[in-house]
Amino acid sequence: MDEKKLLEEGYRKYYGKDIDVFFKKELCIHAQSCINSNPAVFNVDRRPWVLPDGDKVEDVMRAVNSCRVGALQYILHEAKENDKE
Repeated sequence: MDEKKLLEEGYRKYYGKDIDVFFKKELCIHAQSCINSNPAVFNVDRRPWVLPDGDKVEDVMRAVNSCRVGALQYILHEAKENDKE
């Protein structure tokens, strides 16, 4: 799903350097799989509670994918040609 569609569906965007995380409160069942999977990125005692740059991209993706109801989504930033060097 693209960013425009996620935002239209009511997801909130949390900006990161290499990955953006999107959250839709209405879908969340508070199973805390994201928090248990990666507390460096997801912490409800902090504002903002989602820090996409709090860990390696792969670990952020893994934590987002642990959300079985789809309340969390992510979009990777496309690598620029200069980043390949």
